[in-house]
Amino acid sequence: MKISIVGIGMGNDETITKAGERAILEANYLIGAKRLIERFPDKKRYDEIYPKKIVKIIEENRDSLNVAILMSGDTGFYSGTKKLLPLLEIYEVKVIPGISSVQYMASKINRSWQNVRLVSAHGVKVNVIGNILKSKETFFLTGGDITSKEIIDELNYFNLGEALVYVGEKLSYEDEKIEKGFAKDLLDKTYEPLSVVWVAREDFTDLNKYKGSINDGLFARDKVPMTKQEVRGAIISKLGIEDNDVVYDIGAGTGSIGLEMALLNKTSKIYAIETNKLGVSLIRENRRRFSAYNLKVIEGMAPEALKELPKPDKAFIGGSKGNLKEIFNKLFELNPNIKIVISAIALETLTEAFNLFKNPEVTQISVSKTKTIAGYNMMTGQNPIYIINEGDPVEE
Repeated sequence: MKISIVGIGMGNDETITKAGERAILEANYLIGAKRLIERFPDKKRYDEIYPKKIVKIIEENRDSLNVAILMSGDTGFYSGTKKLLPLLEIYEVKVIPGISSVQYMASKINRSWQNVRLVSAHGVKVNVIGNILKSKETFFLTGGDITSKEIIDELNYFNLGEALVYVGEKLSYEDEKIEKGFAKDLLDKTYEPLSVVWVAREDFTDLNKYKGSINDGLFARDKVPMTKQEVRGAIISKLGIEDNDVVYDIGAGTGSIGLEMALLNKTSKIYAIETNKLGVSLIRENRRRFSAYNLKVIEGMAPEALKELPKPDKAFIGGSKGNLKEIFNKLFELNPNIKIVISAIALETLTEAFNLFKNPEVTQISVSKTKTIAGYNMMTGQNPIYIINEGDPVEE
């Protein structure tokens, strides 16, 4: 028996390759989704998409010489072919590729797709903004919970309204529709559940590629206090940001720590909480400067400002305006398993923070840097910083 797995393109007969046509013509019967096989009424057909059931159909028709299994788009692009092939190892199988939705869409909007980030949101939950932040151009297959509208809403929520968006509906069919516009101009639009979305960000530069702790001089800071480069690295290492974490940066100042967390892991969502209006404007400027759009600026005083935010996985407290205990308790109320790191300069703050943890671990960091004075390089000390967090369990 000869089995052909055929990628039949986008749905229009013109997107089937000659090799695919030949395999379908020679097949004794076809297997595939109803919308695919109904295009060939002269053939014996089986409406089936589940790999194990497809194998069962083949086993029940062992006398047939040829069978064609139809897959939409291309056999190698988010296709059922991947799960089916291992189940057909005892057979002679030929895979015939087709035109994928990303290839087709690229041709329609006159863009290359070789460097585009490819994401399937078809029936699965994905981190929309995290994927968009990792590449200048991102292509989404939609369907299920994540729709074209949700992608556009996410872009606008995280202040990426200037991103260029292409939405393709019913690709290759007579009523095909492709819409182009900035995300901010598409907010009120609705689209077909099964559509594709192409996001292009002209603001994406090499600054978006995180290369490690950022030099202090690159931040907009004015007269707002800022945690220095070496200390930021230590604090972030204590937090241990993981994929899809929700993290609060409380008393964010210029936003330097939250911004580095956002750049370090672009699938995380960082909320920078700051009450100082100058600080808020600086965070927004630094956010724009480094394209750290998975950082959301929240203007207000903690713990009140935390009320409408999603449940946190981690939190850094760099400033509390005298509300340290209240903030600490609120964080544990929101998530009893939260990981909290606190920084302190004053001994009074250190003492208060120390007493909040069951098993406190304190790290002191003292940094000195060279400063040229009268032609001589001298070491100039910065304020010692105390980092307080829950320590590892003590072995008996």
